Amino acid sequence: MTYNVLFLCTGNSARSIIAEAILNKVGAGRFRAFSAGSHPRGEVNPHALDMLKRLGFEVTQFRSKPWDEFAEPGAPSLDFVITVCDSAAGEVCPIWPGQPMTAHWGMPDPAAVEGTPSEIALAFADTYRMLNNRLTTFANLKMSGLDRLSLQKNVADIANDP
Repeated sequence: MTYNVLFLCTGNSARSIIAEAILNKVGAGRFRAFSAGSHPRGEVNPHALDMLKRLGFEVTQFRSKPWDEFAEPGAPSLDFVITVCDSAAGEVCPIWPGQPMTAHWGMPDPAAVEGTPSEIALAFADTYRMLNNRLTTFANLKMSGLDRLSLQKNVADIANDP
């Protein structure tokens, strides 16, 4: 079975895009990842794209898009919806068809970091490291055999991993 996962963030320009890239790589064949935002910026953060390119990811498919696209008829049926920024966690989300499991994995916004190019690069590298750790754990969760409540708890608890 392939699980569809939507990562949400307000701007859909950095954290959610990075999460989408990582899960599509580490969960290949088992997960299909998507990302969207409540108020998308309309473009992916260039620092996120540069970092992902340097790490060997194909980046041409990434775009900043509204979460409404995933609540429309014909959208992929979602199994999980995970917010990766603090502001999106408090927003009223659309009603997702199929009642996917939800979790909040808030983390600092690397796009908000100001400073030298090295400081900005470090912020994006930290975000990548945190998301990669969480998504590797998520991709290795035993999905079958767990009741919905246990699985929901396991997914939510991943946010406590550094």
